[in-house]
Amino acid sequence: MNWEDTPSEAGFRDEVRSFVTTHFPSAYRPDPDAEHSLEPEDVWGYNWAADRRSPDPARREGALAWAAALAERGWITPHWPAEYGGAGLSGKQEFILQEEMMRARVPTVNGIGAFLLGPTILELGTDEQKTEHLPRIARGETTWAQGFSEPGSGSDLASLRTRAVRDGDDYVVNGQKVWTSLGMQADWLFVLVRTDPDAPKHKGITFLLVDTKTPGVTVRPITDIRGDTPFAEVFFDDARVPVANRVGEENRGWYVAMTALGFERAGIGATVKFEQALSTLVDYLKSDEGRANARPDTAGLRLEIARRYAEVRVLQPRAALGLLRGLRGLGEPALRCGAAPAARTHGREGVRPPRRAVAARGRAAGRGVHPSAAGLGRRYVPRWHHRDPTQRHRHQRARTAQELVVGERKTCHTKRWTSESRTGSRGSR
Repeated sequence: MNWEDTPSEAGFRDEVRSFVTTHFPSAYRPDPDAEHSLEPEDVWGYNWAADRRSPDPARREGALAWAAALAERGWITPHWPAEYGGAGLSGKQEFILQEEMMRARVPTVNGIGAFLLGPTILELGTDEQKTEHLPRIARGETTWAQGFSEPGSGSDLASLRTRAVRDGDDYVVNGQKVWTSLGMQADWLFVLVRTDPDAPKHKGITFLLVDTKTPGVTVRPITDIRGDTPFAEVFFDDARVPVANRVGEENRGWYVAMTALGFERAGIGATVKFEQALSTLVDYLKSDEGRANARPDTAGLRLEIARRYAEVRVLQPRAALGLLRGLRGLGEPALRCGAAPAARTHGREGVRPPRRAVAARGRAAGRGVHPSAAGLGRRYVPRWHHRDPTQRHRHQRARTAQELVVGERKTCHTKRWTSESRTGSRGSR
């Protein structure tokens, strides 16, 4: 596949760059002391979900103005149909939009709602759910958080114990969710609950949409070792959730969740950040300070950096392919095969640039973080690149989620291979 821009795509890329330059609020700057988003697709110094409610008027107004500018063009949800607030862009155009925003280091808006839940509702939701939720996501009016993990159900998500009992037109929900990213900022949650305790664990689960203002729903922050609150725990005490808020069939929520996770982590933003981090490391090593602190094995260091650049170049088309397959796969699950494995690769590659940054400093790396190196990392590299203690857990959760999707998609890969082999469509090997 040729990934070079066509003339029309190159024109769209110029349009995006001009739009960002003209419309991004100048007062909405990255804040090194504010709570950051921990999602790998987000930009350092921003947490749009929190910024829109910031006590700082300039930051709050900047976040809202940026969302309004994107929403006016349908660029919060670029691939969605216009009837739900999207722009109807092609998959390649969406890739260009996300890539250029990341290169400009401006934050995405409503990431979980726009890129994870929204496509799931488009594919599996009712007409009423689409009408109620999608336009508000597309306008940046409501934010969402994912309520999957539980205290006793981390790596084995299907063992979850939060119960939902049908009572007329409602489900009565009791239980607890934990490690909910953006939970404190979310207006709504999408959660997995157990509706049939006697069924095999993957088959007794239901997918519900829950308003955080529902009586009986309590969201509490989890304060980490830094004093920040990137996660929350959510308690359900006889919370009544309308049956109309169920996505998909009762007891079939596992398959809805796998559909949702299939849209997750295309890796576009992460790829750009890895590339920026390597470029910044090279610039640092070229400086007088960098040469003074670099390890003596410059030939080996050059080889390692070259390898990382090669890996980034491979990741970029894989991220694009993952996005295109996910978007084309609406209603055609077989076409989504491959997105999740690509995402898992991004998770693995994500730890390599910071290791190179530490290794590059040789003996100096053991003396604490040099001020320039710390600034280098904090400017262009996610927080987990400089020993953020919360990220070991976040990466493990991400890996678990990706492995679930990989396992779910193995069947369609096998079926496609078998079908193509029988018809001879793959050709000789």
